[in-house]
Amino acid sequence: MLRSIESVQQAFRERQYIADRSLATIIYLSGALGKPLLLEGEAGVGKTEVAKVMAAVLDTDLIRLQCYEGLDANTALYEWNYPKQMLHIKIAEATQESKAEVEKNIFSEEFLIRRPLLEAIYGDFPQAPVLLIDEIDRCDEEFEAFLLEVLSDFQISIPEIGTIQAKHRPYVVLTSNRTREVHDALKRRCLYHWIDYPSFQKELEIVQAKVPQIREELARQLCGFMGKIRQMDFFKRPGVAETLDWAQAMLALHREALDETTLRETLGCIFKYNEDIRKFTSEVLGGKAAVQELIKEWANPKA
Repeated sequence: MLRSIESVQQAFRERQYIADRSLATIIYLSGALGKPLLLEGEAGVGKTEVAKVMAAVLDTDLIRLQCYEGLDANTALYEWNYPKQMLHIKIAEATQESKAEVEKNIFSEEFLIRRPLLEAIYGDFPQAPVLLIDEIDRCDEEFEAFLLEVLSDFQISIPEIGTIQAKHRPYVVLTSNRTREVHDALKRRCLYHWIDYPSFQKELEIVQAKVPQIREELARQLCGFMGKIRQMDFFKRPGVAETLDWAQAMLALHREALDETTLRETLGCIFKYNEDIRKFTSEVLGGKAAVQELIKEWANPKA
């Protein structure tokens, strides 16, 4: 399914993901070269969705590791099922099982809880899964350093069991919102792509693919308006995810066109911070005598 750049674009489009040629190229090369893919960009531009669509295209499993501050190797790799181990020890005491036999049993695979990284490497999959390491920029640098070894060899050493080698080398997608810089050593092990905010035409295609019930004129209004908003200075500029939320909201409200009342009532679909809503209301809506003229101006770009 990833045999050419064109096939990648086509397969993604069939699953309502509009991938431009540069993104399709890096996805194709990631599969062809067997290298992890690092996707950076603003929140809501479709980075995580790439991994989900890849799994669907390849008809394989998606394993997701959500990164956060304080994430450590044990949480991402494995842990022992302590309650089950204790129960086995109690049963062994009653049956007078030898200490050596007890230790051998409780540190076997039966008592091992696989976390995402170990599951991606050692899981019983018919073909290579897609491993999504989401928001790598949110984890600590120590965990990032640990990932270097995993992504290089795709093997894990468990002291009680031994070294486990990947049955199928997984497709790996890492995403970053760039809240901090990812270390160069990790970047060198990956192919890299920056996903930017889409052009008006591309975003229109995305909305029409994801929300096929929406009228074309309304979709054009929403996409044009979003493009203008992203040119302004807000704490958090809206991404494609917000555009899709807004389009779905319009359908739920049975609106066929954007008007002042609907705009004011649905600002919560566009902005996620009260400061941005207040700034937009006071500086944009409050500064215009005729808001409907603003809507007409912004919602009908020439592009």
